[in-house]
Amino acid sequence: MHCCKKLLSALLRGMLLAWLFAATAQADGIAVNKVEIRLGEDGYQLSASYDINLNFVVKQALSRGVPIYFVGEFSLTHARWGWLDAAQQAMLRSIPRYFVGESPLTRWSWLDEEIFNGEQTVKLSYSVLTGRYRISRGALFQNFASLEDALNMLSRQSSTAIPAELMKKNGNYMAAARLRLDIAQLPKPLQVNALTDNDWTLDSDWYRWVISPAEIAVHNDGKTE
Repeated sequence: MHCCKKLLSALLRGMLLAWLFAATAQADGIAVNKVEIRLGEDGYQLSASYDINLNFVVKQALSRGVPIYFVGEFSLTHARWGWLDAAQQAMLRSIPRYFVGESPLTRWSWLDEEIFNGEQTVKLSYSVLTGRYRISRGALFQNFASLEDALNMLSRQSSTAIPAELMKKNGNYMAAARLRLDIAQLPKPLQVNALTDNDWTLDSDWYRWVISPAEIAVHNDGKTE
């Protein structure tokens, strides 16, 4: 009986360690945390925040001075014909309003009108001399004392302004956001390894959600009162 208890205890410890290992492994990567669309003076703006957890391989390369590039992407589409938009709205009433990856509506994507498509490249680098991290967007940059602080800044992505007149007040639109590590901008020797190494496949996948300009207008009016 005592031996059985020991065996059971050992099995439970093994299962717990395996679960903890799996949970840790799943924590690495990029996942969408929050998405939204705002209406301002310059038009609509899509924004997304992500949970970014770099794995050991990427962190090691970064600590050795290898710059890592991320691409934040946004898109906005609308059905070309009214009857198709009505059909999509009917379908939306029976499925979740939020999708990760391929949604049930993407099979009609070739029939949709693309209202907006934009991307922004962000460079994450580390200086061995100063011990500081840097986030660069074009000519603009900001330094950080820790990787955590730099990733917090990187995790917040916003699109450029979308002119309000491009979106009709009546009807629903499909917005999408994505953040991925750009393998093509790694140094050549790393690019070869990255093509066959899953450690370099950091991609949130497309996250899609339905937006309504009419609902956004009501929300904005409520805030101003």
